[in-house]
Amino acid sequence: METFKNALIFLLNEIINELYPKQCIICGKLYSDEICSKCYKTLEIVAKSQKNKNKSFNEHIYLFKYGGTIRKLIIDYKFNDKAYLSDFFTKIIIKNEKICRKIKSYDIIIPVPIHKKRKNERGYNQSELIAKKIAKNTNQLQLVTDSLIKQKNTVAQSTLTKEQRKQNVKQVYKIANKQKIQNKKIILLDDIYTTGSTVEECSKILKQNGAKEILVLTIAKDEIN
Repeated sequence: METFKNALIFLLNEIINELYPKQCIICGKLYSDEICSKCYKTLEIVAKSQKNKNKSFNEHIYLFKYGGTIRKLIIDYKFNDKAYLSDFFTKIIIKNEKICRKIKSYDIIIPVPIHKKRKNERGYNQSELIAKKIAKNTNQLQLVTDSLIKQKNTVAQSTLTKEQRKQNVKQVYKIANKQKIQNKKIILLDDIYTTGSTVEECSKILKQNGAKEILVLTIAKDEIN
């Protein structure tokens, strides 16, 4: 039965690929993957790690500087109904051996939550889609989406100043199912690190409720801030 199911899935994927051939997400040319080899070479993958002694999280890893093509892709992913870009971002993370080794030393992965109203408007939580695929690809991380909860629908951080961002996220998050995070090494995943206010607030409440260690993993970092 399982063999038949796998064969059927393979056949359906082949049919879909024939009817809707893949296009490079950057140049738009037909290609067998999300991004063609030519455009892939133009990406500046920095995969930088920063230890943090004065933060609630222990380390921050990001793959790109927030600008140019990556900025456009992230904006499209979050606001222009292009959820399929989660495949591209996940593959970039998984293909990086250094990051992949680091990821496998953690217990659970938690996407930064968005309020249920915003999730309903957007149709998905962009961080959750990537976190789910990372967990599936590593087979070692447990995806946890019901412990860190956003209880208030706040103004978008991108519209605020640095100081306003800090105030905007205060007392916004709460913990449920506390036992799932206690004594755990946690990866907290978000799309962009700008001032760090959101991940700091999330990390603080996770640590207060028993998290052992926190690695913040983001697609990009805004180097201006």
